[in-house]
Amino acid sequence: MASLFTKIVNGEIPAWKVAEDENFLAFLDIFPVAKGHTLVIPKKEVDYLFDLDDETYLGLQLFAKKVATGIRKAIPCQKVGVMVLGLEVPHAHIHLVPMQTEADLLHFSKKLSFSKEEMAEITAAIARECQ
Repeated sequence: MASLFTKIVNGEIPAWKVAEDENFLAFLDIFPVAKGHTLVIPKKEVDYLFDLDDETYLGLQLFAKKVATGIRKAIPCQKVGVMVLGLEVPHAHIHLVPMQTEADLLHFSKKLSFSKEEMAEITAAIARECQ
């Protein structure tokens, strides 16, 4: 059965997409820990990040770098933190989290909520910077 993220890739489930190419997709986390919290995934469904073939793994990291650069330009922050976390969705993914302090990355139990309008604004701002 396709993972939730594969359903997003296939267009079966909507997502706030900030960047996409033929192999990778970046979209806002629907349970963010910070404004601009973004997930970066390979379109190919592989459960565990370190099970990706080398080409896909390196491509994912380079794509995440591009997205992190866009996030940093669009969302006021000191840095963009990177975390590989989550067992709920069996699809390799990287969390990119705008940070003011280290605590912003370490407190994944604190979830934020944004309106659809705010999510659209955040998406547009990051997407513009990822061009």
